[in-house]
Amino acid sequence: MSVELLTAVLFGCILIAFALGVQVGLALGGIAMLVGYFTWGDAVFNVVPTTLEDNFFNFILLSIPLYIYMGQLLTRSGVGEAMFSASQAVIGRVRGSLAISVIIVCSLIGAMVGIIGAGIMTSGSIALKPMLERGYDKRLALGVIMAGGGLGILIPPSVPMIMYSAVTQNSVGRLFVAAIVPALLAVLMFIAYIVISCRLNPERAPLMTEEEQNMTGRQRLKRLRDGGLGLLLIVAVLGSIMAGIATPTESGAIGVIGVIGAVLLAVIYRRFKPSLLRVAGVETTLLVAVAMWIIIGASVFSNFHLLMGIQGLVARFTADLGLPPWGVILLMQGIMLLLGFIIDEFIIVLMCAPIFTPIAVSLGYDPVWFGILMILNIEIAIQTPPYGFALFYLKGIAPPGVTMLDIYRSITPFVLIKLAVLMLCIVFPELVLWLPDRLMGPG
Repeated sequence: MSVELLTAVLFGCILIAFALGVQVGLALGGIAMLVGYFTWGDAVFNVVPTTLEDNFFNFILLSIPLYIYMGQLLTRSGVGEAMFSASQAVIGRVRGSLAISVIIVCSLIGAMVGIIGAGIMTSGSIALKPMLERGYDKRLALGVIMAGGGLGILIPPSVPMIMYSAVTQNSVGRLFVAAIVPALLAVLMFIAYIVISCRLNPERAPLMTEEEQNMTGRQRLKRLRDGGLGLLLIVAVLGSIMAGIATPTESGAIGVIGVIGAVLLAVIYRRFKPSLLRVAGVETTLLVAVAMWIIIGASVFSNFHLLMGIQGLVARFTADLGLPPWGVILLMQGIMLLLGFIIDEFIIVLMCAPIFTPIAVSLGYDPVWFGILMILNIEIAIQTPPYGFALFYLKGIAPPGVTMLDIYRSITPFVLIKLAVLMLCIVFPELVLWLPDRLMGPG
């Protein structure tokens, strides 16, 4: 059977399995082995033990549970809400200030969690109700939560970046640093959109409450003190990598140690409950277990696909089209956008990174630059109507009166902004590579 026909059979079976609701990791790994058995025989099962060894003994992937645990403790200890209040105190009397605070804080919360679904649901549970209660436009409230929470996978530490680094053997530290400028650019463009749209249509966002307007300097300092811990923790995690003090795995441990401060703060301000550590631990275990099953299944699928010769197929296909190098990059971006309609960020990275990255490198492009493009693309893809995976996370925590059409309309302007950031990073690679080259030297 030709590689073209095998690829069509594989993806056809996967689409059917997803439509039937089969668990993602089982569907990917099981279908790959089933198709492989009927084409190659028993020898195909040798892929499973080698894949398990590569994943379970991968030092980089060890940081995933550490980052997830750090995020769970932070959000459940009340530090996320404290950061929200601190941001609101800093921004002050600007129409739409609460929406701006949501963008900033939800981005950081999403970064703490490191997974887009958990980031959106955590951010929404903290920020959506206060925005609606204060009279914010429903679409603006939904849009900023999706935009901010989704941006978390671009702001280090990011679990998809760790996975990309693991499967392509690139420096996760350089990826973390390379993502900073695109992330800041996206945040600034979101804020500019909020400010401009609220000025053009003041009904979208009320001004601050009377209590917030009359806040004393001492009250502002108290909010800044409470919310500063979460920000300092993120700076400590990323700063330890940038300074070369710790590897990404070690920095995750630094984050967990730092969360002790968050727990102590929760005790001082009477927000600590004995069940906090247990609930955070159980939730982390569940998320890590799900993530590892997806990683294993997707890795088995990717390794089998690579052994089939999919890289050669993609290379021949792009060569036959006669596209210039930048055209090949755009083609791969389009493929990943389409995949994002039906599968989540983990699977796209694990399926596409080992296939697309070597092709991009062979065309003369930097793998770190291509990795950031992939993360940007994934973030857009899984938030794009009508089938973007993350849209259903937001629907899960939205009030009963919010329809899917409301969510589609709310996210559209923010998706367009993210597309603009992606195109800027494609046209101007320096936006991605300048900072890591400056801090860490040329890759």
